[in-house]
Amino acid sequence: MPTPDARHFARVATLLVDGDVVPFLGAGANLCDRPDDVSWELGRFAPSGAELAHTLAENSRFPDPHDQDLLRISQYVDAILGERRLYGYLHSVFDADYPPSSLHRFLARLPALMRANARPQLLILTTNYDDLAERALAAAGEEFDVVWYEAKRGPMHGRFLHRPPEGGVVPIERPNKYTGLDLGTRAGILKLHGAIDRDDAKRDSYVVTENSYIDYLAEGDVGEQIPFVLRERMADSHFLFLGYSMRDWNLRVILNKIWGAQQLDLKSWAVQREPADAATRDVEEALWRDRGDVELLYVPLKEYVARLEAELAGAPPPG
Repeated sequence: MPTPDARHFARVATLLVDGDVVPFLGAGANLCDRPDDVSWELGRFAPSGAELAHTLAENSRFPDPHDQDLLRISQYVDAILGERRLYGYLHSVFDADYPPSSLHRFLARLPALMRANARPQLLILTTNYDDLAERALAAAGEEFDVVWYEAKRGPMHGRFLHRPPEGGVVPIERPNKYTGLDLGTRAGILKLHGAIDRDDAKRDSYVVTENSYIDYLAEGDVGEQIPFVLRERMADSHFLFLGYSMRDWNLRVILNKIWGAQQLDLKSWAVQREPADAATRDVEEALWRDRGDVELLYVPLKEYVARLEAELAGAPPPG
């Protein structure tokens, strides 16, 4: 895999400010600033998927102490204690005030640059449940919309909800006709696996159990439930995948539900750590190639963000 050079960072930074790149954040995005030898801590570092699984297993007395499968452990908690207890455990983890990482702070600086250049506003996609991107944007003084998937059973199950800057929650019942979003004036965050709601835990939504993934797979085209203005932007954009591995099948589920068998036809990039062995690298690279024109870049995420930050600031690259 090629090592990104100065031209790569200049190109991606320009495309980001022009509104032509959609950052797509995975669970690894929250590990951006965390030292390798430091585990998650409530209110200090958000958990990885394995750490969240371990916490749920401890709370529910899950019988296998070595199992780190988040979906399976979440399904166990749901079956033994019920969905409301599972959601309560998850809410207690994500309701803590984790500081946004350098990645979230970098993204939160983009809307002002885009506005100054009279460009369309930032759209962030994520499968994370936390609100770190929202908090970073709020700290930067930016207004933004949040759109998230409803995983709970009920009349809006399988559809999306919208929280505009002025507050309140609006069900998106006719995504092709929905006019409540305007990426011309303010940033948007699309949360494909649900989200925490700090104001009302009853509005939390988590695609986290095996059954919720089965529902996600079995339902009609989830992509068609996304408001048209967001789908239109996604169709015209490059993607910057941050904190994902293609070996995580939940990402492949998301891509298949949004794009189906269609390949990404604009150049995109996936930033991740280099796998430890050649066989794993071969699998990773083959899976990304199957999605289309995606260039896999083996760079520590913190270093990648610092290079983009330096490019936007016009400073020499760090290191």
